[in-house]
Amino acid sequence: MTPSSDAALGRVRWKRFAAVAAPAAIGAGALVFMTAQGSIASSFAVSGSSFKVSADSLTGQGFVQYGGVDASKNGDKHPVQISGIKSAQIRNMCQSVKAGPFTLRLTAGTGAKPVEASDLTLDVEQLNADATFSNIEIGRDASTLDKGPDGKQGAAGMFGQQASRIQLNNVKQVAWATTAGTFKLSDLSMKLGGECF
Repeated sequence: MTPSSDAALGRVRWKRFAAVAAPAAIGAGALVFMTAQGSIASSFAVSGSSFKVSADSLTGQGFVQYGGVDASKNGDKHPVQISGIKSAQIRNMCQSVKAGPFTLRLTAGTGAKPVEASDLTLDVEQLNADATFSNIEIGRDASTLDKGPDGKQGAAGMFGQQASRIQLNNVKQVAWATTAGTFKLSDLSMKLGGECF
């Protein structure tokens, strides 16, 4: 091997390196910033698996949303959008989680009575739905959000949004955690089955 070929092997294409490294560095920096600012989403260590939730509709009063991070016990970090809702009614809800070769499937609110929740917090990785917001404020500093459950605010300077009312139809979401002050599950059914979507 000649000296010139050795030099070629050691050459770094800095533009290409920057194009690949910059998004990763920005993502890692955002995680560190949110962690340092106390924006860890869930108050408990999440499991190593996300879960799926679907619903025909979710109607909520008092909605806020901002970014955060869920942490697993092994230290893994999961960026999420934190959605806080003061009170919510959910119709035809399905929740599924994979446990090894099996899938545990929970359904509720399939009859005349919807699922009812107060001080609901959803740590969402992905959401698909038809959404309608009433009196929405987009781009508000997350530390000043005041329409959602008490204490549901992000770090100062972080992007946030809120609305007095939210209507989601044809909901499909992937989440890492859900918490609520109360969670009333009418027509509850838990069994092994297929995923919600």
